Amino acid sequence: MANDNFVISSSRHFAHWLDTVGSSLAFSTYQSEKLFLAGVDEKGGVAAFERTFDRCMGIGVFPAGRSFVLASQSQIVRFDEVLPKPHAYKDWDVLYAPHKTWITGDIDVHDIAVLADGTPIFVNTAYSCIATVSEGFNFKPLWWPPFISRLAPEDRCHLNGMALENGKPRYVSMVARSDVADGWRERKADGGMIWDIAAGKPLAEGLSMPHSPTLHDGRLWLVNSGTGELGFIDTSTGRFQAVAFCAGYARGLDIVKGYGVVGISMPREDRTFQGLPLERMLAERGAEPRCGLIVIDLTTGDTVAWLRIENVVRELFDVAVLPGVRRPALIGFRGSEIQRIISIDNRGTI
Repeated sequence: MANDNFVISSSRHFAHWLDTVGSSLAFSTYQSEKLFLAGVDEKGGVAAFERTFDRCMGIGVFPAGRSFVLASQSQIVRFDEVLPKPHAYKDWDVLYAPHKTWITGDIDVHDIAVLADGTPIFVNTAYSCIATVSEGFNFKPLWWPPFISRLAPEDRCHLNGMALENGKPRYVSMVARSDVADGWRERKADGGMIWDIAAGKPLAEGLSMPHSPTLHDGRLWLVNSGTGELGFIDTSTGRFQAVAFCAGYARGLDIVKGYGVVGISMPREDRTFQGLPLERMLAERGAEPRCGLIVIDLTTGDTVAWLRIENVVRELFDVAVLPGVRRPALIGFRGSEIQRIISIDNRGTI
């Protein structure tokens, strides 16, 4: 897929891998304000779709995969499948459309998930807390690190990731323990930690800009972004065990059928990514950083497929698996489709 702003290419095994796991992918870039969908076309190749939303960030998928939420600049948007089977939209088998929004204001929402009742819960990075939506308010804080003395829009510790256990937040990732505005930047190389909310203390420390904690089969996976590594935390020792190196700034992780899908980005030219171990580790491997997705076998650490984005798009934020979806499309707020495609709830009448 190509347009004037970006080019998407993939390994020859990428579409086959999507077909094998019976899923599609959604991934976001706040830097280029795009939400991408990747599936399989009728000829067995990669089918890519994109729409524009302000500052696309976290993606949270409902368990059935037929609805998801997207965090953007000042709102959370819920998308639902709108065409009943066996109808299709042009050449796409699933069409998502925005059906509900919550106005959060610019609070820098990072990771987001959906509770069993459909309520979004998210990492409010600006205010250093876990929060949810609230009628009549922009957000409701649910938890914040005990070292944060006051909730203020100061991004004190760069709280960024969240893993749920039994429907409740259990682990969070942050870049550094800090209680001053933007204080995490001085410790980004080695101040990162995973905090165990239930235990009320850190599970792992000494990480480098950790992101995307994900519980899967009893193991806590994450990307140690500052080193470009995908791995897991040994919960008995708190040590990070690297499984694979990612050639880029790793951020965004979802897991399906024993495979980790990781988003990787090009390092920025500003100070945010400078001084990280990733620079040295790329040089040692003779590697140049890339932007795209890589699919990693969690047992072997091998990269089995990849998708690459070039030109204007340089950074990704999140990636999410859409289970049971082969070739998705999506209606945005721009254009006339949102006015013309109407879904009717016929599940009962008076």
